[in-house]
Amino acid sequence: MPLQPWMKLLSTDDHLIEPPRLWTDRLPAKYRDLGPRIVEQARGEGQAPAEVWNYEGRIYPYIGLNAVAGKSPEEFGLEPTRYDEMIPGCYDPKARLRDMDLDGVWGALCFPSFPRFAGTVFLDGQDRRLALLCVQAWNDFVIDEWCATAPGRLIPLVILPLWDVDACAAEIRRTAAKGAKAISFPENPVPLGLPSFHTDHWDPVFTAAEETDMPLCLHFGTSGAAPRTAPEAPFAVTITLFATNSMYAAADLLFSPVLHNHPRLKIGLSEGGIGWIPYLLERADGTWERHRFYQNVNQTVRPSELFHQHFHGCFIDDRFGVEVRHHIGVDKITWECDYPHSDSYWPKSRAYAAEVLADVPDDEVHKIVELNTRRLYNLPA
Repeated sequence: MPLQPWMKLLSTDDHLIEPPRLWTDRLPAKYRDLGPRIVEQARGEGQAPAEVWNYEGRIYPYIGLNAVAGKSPEEFGLEPTRYDEMIPGCYDPKARLRDMDLDGVWGALCFPSFPRFAGTVFLDGQDRRLALLCVQAWNDFVIDEWCATAPGRLIPLVILPLWDVDACAAEIRRTAAKGAKAISFPENPVPLGLPSFHTDHWDPVFTAAEETDMPLCLHFGTSGAAPRTAPEAPFAVTITLFATNSMYAAADLLFSPVLHNHPRLKIGLSEGGIGWIPYLLERADGTWERHRFYQNVNQTVRPSELFHQHFHGCFIDDRFGVEVRHHIGVDKITWECDYPHSDSYWPKSRAYAAEVLADVPDDEVHKIVELNTRRLYNLPA
């Protein structure tokens, strides 16, 4: 059964590459030389200089972060190092809309690149005032420029000043008033040197998210701890295992106090796939049944109940996940494009989604590709 033409594909995981002047155009004059700015760095003989980010004198050498849209798999690599090595849709919202139209995608929620997917680069900041201004500048760019280019199609997601929990809550409320729809948050704060989900440290953030009805989006890799098996293992091992980070995050939260103390909190497991969810819930419920009595975990609510109340997942080409969708909950599944990264099928995303969903009834397809996202992110029809 084809993907019906009246269904509008909404991607819950895309990415943008920050334009070179994002911070220099928005920071106070005294901070412009310290805030993130693009500088050139020499490369090998006969090569144009690389363009890199300079933040407080530290060099961050990758601007493209796997922005390989438009290239064949034979041409893939981890990093374009100049803007002219990327197609304009990576960093220009008007060009992005043209690329979405070409791809048959109606709407997209975009994660950061230079700040890392949850803004954790600003934890590096020595000047905390500057770091806060940098977070706010990114959020203002996304809301006032990137998403304002096509309201309703480009979905505003914001990042937080993670070193200050009260400032996080204030930024959630500030950006919600400006139209933000989602919050990017680390899948696990501990590897970043921050308190865990098993403390009450983050309660002001979760309360603000509940009050504004914005989901926390936990993109895999935002903990800064990628899955590795050996120093010699090829990066293909890490790529294959990245979804295990989403499994870690789900299990961590299901056995934490967070969901019991914040019953209206919504959580998105971004780019983690969905096929693993039935197994994890079965395992978590079995663990709870047999082991809860001697542990400091909730004694009355099964982990699977919490999952279905709070979580949603997303997929690109998870055919097994689609097959077992009723064990996950059709209402908890969303679709993603992952433009401009190498997992994306751009410019054939709609055609590929139609192939993956070919055996799914229309009413369920409509929920997965559009309606669930509108409900979870409070998007008008």
